[in-house]
Amino acid sequence: MTYLSNADIEQVILPSTRDLGGFSVRRALPAAMRQMVGPFIFLDSFGPVRFGVGEGIDTRPHPHIGLSTLTYLLEGELMHRDSESYVQLISPGEVNLMVAGSGIVHSERTPEHIRKDGGKLTGLQSWIALPKQSEETAPLFQHLGANELPTVNGEGINMKLLAGTLHGRRSPAATFSDLFSAEIQLEAGSRYRINGEHIERAIFVVSGAIEIIGQDGTYGPDRLIVFKPGAEIVVKASEAARFLAFGGEPLPEKRFIRWNFVATDQERIRHAADLWRERQFPGVPGDDEFIPLPDNFN
Repeated sequence: MTYLSNADIEQVILPSTRDLGGFSVRRALPAAMRQMVGPFIFLDSFGPVRFGVGEGIDTRPHPHIGLSTLTYLLEGELMHRDSESYVQLISPGEVNLMVAGSGIVHSERTPEHIRKDGGKLTGLQSWIALPKQSEETAPLFQHLGANELPTVNGEGINMKLLAGTLHGRRSPAATFSDLFSAEIQLEAGSRYRINGEHIERAIFVVSGAIEIIGQDGTYGPDRLIVFKPGAEIVVKASEAARFLAFGGEPLPEKRFIRWNFVATDQERIRHAADLWRERQFPGVPGDDEFIPLPDNFN
């Protein structure tokens, strides 16, 4: 559901809920009235989910093209494996960035040490569409520890820059266009300014409640707030709050998104689907399962 607000706020989006086989996610992008914010074409939030002994998440191997995935956990752990032979545990505060480019296959599963005793999981995953000239770049994977990410602390603010540039800081995450993604935590009453250095900007509220100075309303968890270009945005925490701020320069070409594929050309997506249907993508070492192409894909 999407509704319009006033002045410097362009849209406020309430995510849809998707069931991924016993595991629900809240999908803020793409939405009915908004496909992208800057190069970001997809945003899922998940959790908090609690697992009993022997339980966990099993996202079996599946393919991607034409995008980068950025995974960030708030609690719990996931094990990443991909067709480039990367195996990486991701923990809270770290970044897993996977550039699919011409094509990659990966899985995400609850690690055995969590599955043994039970545990929990909360996090965010966004997809970043690659510029047309980079759509067929070679796939790569990058893991960044929490201590490798630029931070700002003080005056009730804790900001961690996950990718791109913001306020003169740059994340070491590999990017291909102008963008930013930052996790921001504010103590109650604290303020954070998001200036107009990036054309398109949005905030996804994870917890707590925020206000936008000069605007009506308070926004709680699971609200995606999209701002008008050029607006000077000051966020105030009505109570202790945590949110993801992201955006960047919009890509000039239209993007098509079907299942796990993103491209400027629908024929490229059909070709990728045919390759996956025929099991022509590379496999994931150590993980022989796979997610079939959806029945309605044609």
